[in-house]
Amino acid sequence: MGTWPNRIPRSALLTAVIAAVVTAAALVVVVVLRPKPDGAVTMAPREPAAAPVDGSSSACGNGPCKQLAAVSVGGTPVVLLADAAGGWGRVQVGQQPFELAITNLGAKLTANSLRCVDGSTAACLIRGDAAGGSYGELLTASGGVWRDYGKPYFSDAGSLSLYDVSQDGRPDVIVVRHECPQAVSGTPRCQAAPVVAEVYELDGEVMGCTSTVTSPSNFRGWPDVELKKSQLRRCSGSS
Repeated sequence: MGTWPNRIPRSALLTAVIAAVVTAAALVVVVVLRPKPDGAVTMAPREPAAAPVDGSSSACGNGPCKQLAAVSVGGTPVVLLADAAGGWGRVQVGQQPFELAITNLGAKLTANSLRCVDGSTAACLIRGDAAGGSYGELLTASGGVWRDYGKPYFSDAGSLSLYDVSQDGRPDVIVVRHECPQAVSGTPRCQAAPVVAEVYELDGEVMGCTSTVTSPSNFRGWPDVELKKSQLRRCSGSS
């Protein structure tokens, strides 16, 4: 007569199953709570923070720099830095620094001083108010290299801007000035005269002038004046 193996009591089997479950759960907790080694990559990385522009790490004149304005031109960052009074400035275009000459002429820089326009030839105009008007310094890009035009622009009506007047993909410089051929610029007689907008190409060639108006605010877009080439004529005194 055959024999049957002894059956394990049900209570003992239940106890063994519960113990196995508890042990497995404990192992999971240990793995989850285990600290990550240095440099470990997480499953959901955070977005990297944008690198701040640290203008205070270098000097502007006799004091620390502060950032007044920043734009991107064709993917290249352009940052205007100045001292606390705005009387000394530098423009950082990518890795190229440009110390501004217009501050040596008395121009004061503000958060509204930087104006850039992208195009087949990109350009930036840095503007600052001074006694008797405003100065502007032009930076242009060619083949990925930026250069300072060198000759500052001056507006005795306090209005300098960049705009593609000829619609050729290159911005032009617009200088609003008083039309006072019989008076000295900056004198009360000249300041009371009508104003005209004179347009320059990026190489400094005069494109033309508008008819006179009573105030710079009469021009479309003022203070960043916008003109059409059809509005231009030969400037007074031009040959």
